[in-house]
Amino acid sequence: MMNKDSKIYVAGHSGMVGSSIIRALETECYSNIICRTSAELDLTNQEAVSNFFEEEKPEFVFLAAAKVGGIHANNVYRADFLYKNLLIEANIIHSAYKIGVNKLLFLGSSCIYPKLAPQPLKEEYLLSGFLEQTNEPYAIAKIAGIKLCETYRDQYNCNFISAMPTNLYGTNDNYDLNNSHVLPALIRKFHTAKITGKPNVEIWGTGAPMREFLHVDDLAIACLFLMENYNEKELVNIGTGKDITIKELAELIKKVIGFNGKLVWDSSKPDGTPRKLLDVSKAHDLGWKHKIELEEGIKMVYEEVQHSEALV
Repeated sequence: MMNKDSKIYVAGHSGMVGSSIIRALETECYSNIICRTSAELDLTNQEAVSNFFEEEKPEFVFLAAAKVGGIHANNVYRADFLYKNLLIEANIIHSAYKIGVNKLLFLGSSCIYPKLAPQPLKEEYLLSGFLEQTNEPYAIAKIAGIKLCETYRDQYNCNFISAMPTNLYGTNDNYDLNNSHVLPALIRKFHTAKITGKPNVEIWGTGAPMREFLHVDDLAIACLFLMENYNEKELVNIGTGKDITIKELAELIKKVIGFNGKLVWDSSKPDGTPRKLLDVSKAHDLGWKHKIELEEGIKMVYEEVQHSEALV
């Protein structure tokens, strides 16, 4: 059980997920949070990570650090996504074991599930089929992280747990069109078209794939909830249990931003996985449920970023 003065390490604190976990911890008055920037601590360096854990001796660890990106980045930088994510999670999980961390929460991704698995995706579908080719290296790295947590629990009795969030959006998101995910990319495209007076917005794919989206602040609350209440080996899906087509998402963002032009679909570009909806009944049974609905969340995000440098 985390106390208000427990020493808590958030790996990846400057990213969208890590920064949201820090905000949630601070809101709940946790006062002993430790972080390191990538300049201060290279998480791919085994010796540096080991030394950091030996010196700081955190009691609880949220492992939110990862190299992340959208379809394009995942497909182009395949070696980087596999190698760097393997190093980050292996270094942190092993160091947490070595110093006797009370509990660690590893954050995966819903891309770990097979491309053609039945929908909605249940936790037990892991490793039951082939992965989506475009982000296979990232998915394999995340599966390895889950298995590290499971095997360190089996062999060393470590209380290491895993949570699998669905597609995320929210504060501190990445709006770079070359390596962002679909929702922030669409916000940027529609915002740019609106302020420059463009007559249309071009979007990759057919618009047919279905996706589920969770506000990162809901995920952060789920992470604190699991750290307090869940101590089992099996991973836990974290999502809304609702999905929409990319076309419906585009229309919703268009409405929120107030763009009056047309949508143009480039069907020569890849769609990715046809559908990816998480079965979140396990999280619901444990007592957690999302609070921020999609349209409300997109409005919140756009209010935050429309006058910021993120969309320049």
